Amino acid sequence: MEWRDQGILLSVRRHGETSAIIEVFTPAHGRHAGVVRGGASRKVAPVLQPGAQLDLTWQARLEDHIGSFHAEPVRSRAAAAMGDRMALAGLNAVTSLLSFSLPEREPHPALYQQTEQLLDLLGQGDIWPLAYLRWEVRLLLETGYALQLDRCAVTGQQEDLCYVSPKSGRAVSREAAGEWADRMLPLPDVLRGEGDAPDAEIAEAFRTTGYFLEQHLARDLGGKPLPEARARFVEAFSRRL
Repeated sequence: MEWRDQGILLSVRRHGETSAIIEVFTPAHGRHAGVVRGGASRKVAPVLQPGAQLDLTWQARLEDHIGSFHAEPVRSRAAAAMGDRMALAGLNAVTSLLSFSLPEREPHPALYQQTEQLLDLLGQGDIWPLAYLRWEVRLLLETGYALQLDRCAVTGQQEDLCYVSPKSGRAVSREAAGEWADRMLPLPDVLRGEGDAPDAEIAEAFRTTGYFLEQHLARDLGGKPLPEARARFVEAFSRRL
């Protein structure tokens, strides 16, 4: 068995004396693991940094084996992340959430494309948080928890949409929410792709996407806790408000 693809490195762990097991996210083969011979060596280890773009060849005797990777660097994103605390926190959030959320070997080409574009914006602190928010919305969509924010779930109206139902992920108008408003999640304009996307609205939107990641996605994955890297990124972003 053999295939070749490009991919984003999600994680690395040592394997034996000189090798490493890496996990990558590729457009055609999804989240995929494999052994890199010599991956712990001084020559190869610096290339295997989370977020790196790699040209990959995977080989195995049988399809269900872990197999081995030959990995060549395409571009590193370490410099953009290491020079900026928030960028590093964001990179860790992205790679951790992908490892946590995606089934093994299931392609998600649209999510892959958006992930690659997002990571290429690392270090651009003025636009990265908004791009990351849109990426979280895409992640929810790809994993079966799409937010439906174009019209009120109760009345069908498209005006004065202020809340998101924590059960259905659908928008709710101010009038329809009524006395239940305090049990709803916020629906800032930025979450609907409208307005000027101020940082305060992005932070409010993170509360809503975070709820669905934690209370729906993580719970359905056996109640595993959401990766702490996501909370660290949101905290780092909130410090600049």
